[in-house]
Amino acid sequence: MIYHLCNFLIPLSDFFSFCRLVNYISFRAIVAALTSVIFIFLFSRRFILFVHRRCLLDQVRETGVHSAFDKSGTPTMGGVLIIGAVLFSMIVWGSWDSPFLLASVGGMLWFGILGFCDDFSKVKMRSGDKGLSERAKLILQGLFAAAFAWFCVGPLAPLGPKLATSLYVPFYKYPLMDLGPYLYGIFIFLFVIFVSNAVNITDGLDGLAITPALFVAAVLGIFAYVEGNRIYSAYLYYPYLRGAGELTVFGAAFVGAGLGFLWYNAYPAQIFMGDTGSLAIGGTMAVMSVLLKQEMLFPLLGGLFIAEALTSQIQDKIGVRWVGRRIFFRAPLHHDLQHKGIAETKVVIRLWIVAGILALISLATLKLR
Repeated sequence: MIYHLCNFLIPLSDFFSFCRLVNYISFRAIVAALTSVIFIFLFSRRFILFVHRRCLLDQVRETGVHSAFDKSGTPTMGGVLIIGAVLFSMIVWGSWDSPFLLASVGGMLWFGILGFCDDFSKVKMRSGDKGLSERAKLILQGLFAAAFAWFCVGPLAPLGPKLATSLYVPFYKYPLMDLGPYLYGIFIFLFVIFVSNAVNITDGLDGLAITPALFVAAVLGIFAYVEGNRIYSAYLYYPYLRGAGELTVFGAAFVGAGLGFLWYNAYPAQIFMGDTGSLAIGGTMAVMSVLLKQEMLFPLLGGLFIAEALTSQIQDKIGVRWVGRRIFFRAPLHHDLQHKGIAETKVVIRLWIVAGILALISLATLKLR
């Protein structure tokens, strides 16, 4: 809104010359982050009170970790705040003629609504095990993943036909291979579903998922800035993606919203993001990674989410269903660490440190190629 308004005013008079600031990605990224933080601080307390009055409270699942039951009754669906803050910030500061922004916001909203339905079902049934079925979730996730895959490799692909199906890997300057539209489309489909669920699995302790998500969003925002700039992308041997810089603004708004939410989500949490937030965050990460051709960077950048998802799936699919016994004491990873006697706050902070180190290594791939 302000971006388009300022560009309308600039030619009218020299008085509006200061409006040229909106044409700098760096300026809009900073104010977008600040706008999101302010939005969270303005509305969080009111939202928490509203959720309390409506009895939209978290329904604890049996995890084998007894401390989890102390959190029964904590307000949930805090992801609405994160989504609202990012959406408001982008309405104000975003350039809505960018297909990169439209796809990212669309992914955030789709997965956020899916998570909201799941949270609401749990609250309505008064059970953490009675949300949407796993099959229903996968079908709805798959619908978006399939549409997004077609968007990325189809005739309207924002990256152009040469880049659309190329696969890039960290520490290597050139495309590793061209997978073709069908194989690459399947890859995108599976990647989006896996990443969205990985964040959902990680969200099990106060503040655990949101901080690593901030690291991922910040790093992807930096990649977007480089790849959306013709000079920087040529210097660092990255493909130039015209318009990708808008994801820097989007990523900054996301970081601001996450920082504001962490104020209320840090131990002891005043509100949980719920599936509304975790699925929205996962969907956003997946979409941004694909649009920036950084899918193969995510196993490094989002290594914590990968570890959480793998321990959970190995325990459930291989251990319990196939082998007939547990492989880990508890799953996912954070509950296994708790079971070993490590305090919740120490588990969370140590995993934050791991996520931060992985983010720094991921940033190093900008130059080490």
